Parts: sequence; C-alpha cells; structure tokens
Amino acid sequence: MLNNEYIFSIRITYAKVNIFDFWPKKEYSKTMEKKKLNLQDLLADKPEIKYCCAKQAINTSRDNPKALYPDFDFFPAFLDSDKNVMKWTATIIIGNLSRVDSKNKVDRLIPKLIALLSDPMMITAGNAIKALGEIAGHKPKYREKILKALLSVGKNKYYSKGKISPECTNVAIQQVLVSLEKFGPEVLQRNDVKFFLKKQTKNSRLKVKKISAQLLKNT
Repeated sequence: MLNNEYIFSIRITYAKVNIFDFWPKKEYSKTMEKKKLNLQDLLADKPEIKYCCAKQAINTSRDNPKALYPDFDFFPAFLDSDKNVMKWTATIIIGNLSRVDSKNKVDRLIPKLIALLSDPMMITAGNAIKALGEIAGHKPKYREKILKALLSVGKNKYYSKGKISPECTNVAIQQVLVSLEKFGPEVLQRNDVKFFLKKQTKNSRLKVKKISAQLLKNT
C-alpha cells in the first residue's frame, strides 16, 4: 500500500511507540495544527485537513481525554470503516479515552478491538494492541480477557505487499511486549506470560529478544 495512510505507520522502538512515523510535509503544517479541533474535519476530502484533525484528536485524547470524552460516540463507527486512517484514529482514541470512561462506553467495544488483532494489516493490529493495553490499564476487570488475546498475537498472520510477513508478526509481538507494562508488574509472575517471554527470547527480531530477556529478569 503506497499511499498517504502510511503516515500512521508504526515504528516500535525499545522504549516506546511512535504512531506518527511518516507525515508528508506537503500535507501537514504546524500552522494547521494550531487550528481549533473540529471532528468533522476527519471527513474532509483534503488529506491535509483530515490528517491534521486526526493528529489533533489523538493528541487531545492522550493529553486531555476529558475534553474529548463528550464526543466519544463519534468514533466507534469508524472501527468498521474501509478507510484505514479513520479506523486507526478511532482505535487509538478509544484506547486513550478509557482513562476517563465514566459511562463505560469502551466496554462494549473491547470484542471489536480484539477482533482487529487478526486484521491482515499489522498497522491495524498494532494500533489495536496499543489501545487494548491502555484499556487494560484503566479497566482491571477486562485484563484477563485482553491479556489472553494479546498473548495469542504470535499466531496471527500479517501481510506486506500481498505476502505473509513473519517480520510483521514479530513487530506486533514487540508491541505486545511494550503493552505488558499496562498490566502492572504482577503480570510478569504469571506462568502463561513467562512462557510467552521465554518463547520470544528465540524470536528472530533482535528487539523482541532484548525486551523479552529484560522482562524475564523481573519474573
């Protein structure tokens, strides 16, 4: 997929995840970022307007979720969108808004987010992993269900340029490892987690090996 949706491509580093990896200069500017957030701009035809709004909305959901929570109902429908930018934006925002979900609106969306883990696009799955990690951190009663789903990510098949990509699966696994911190240190004492970590110390992706080994030291 060689189009502007790659502005949401995931770059996973040893310490953190950067959702906005590529951002075409011609379609984004700091001037536009200062524009007041208007969620209707997500539906705009012009990419520079749509993408700027997406970044604004994600940043607001992360930094000031209470300000965006009244508009929560705007986002769930986009989880089924055939427009990946819309789907990814909604996924990230729903995860962030779990921090202030006083009306438990996120709860009913958890099965749908778990289903996105099996999406053939690793970027979609990666955003779902991050969102589910956030939800697990703020909604303890769903941690068991979410953890079980995340530990199964290695069984999923993701595609790159029309072909199954084991490396994409490895990147998704790395995102799972990063998300484990949301479950609290006690999660590392679980036998199923220890088994998962030990298995990943033999992963072909070096960063996965390093993170797994480091986490095992804390078990």
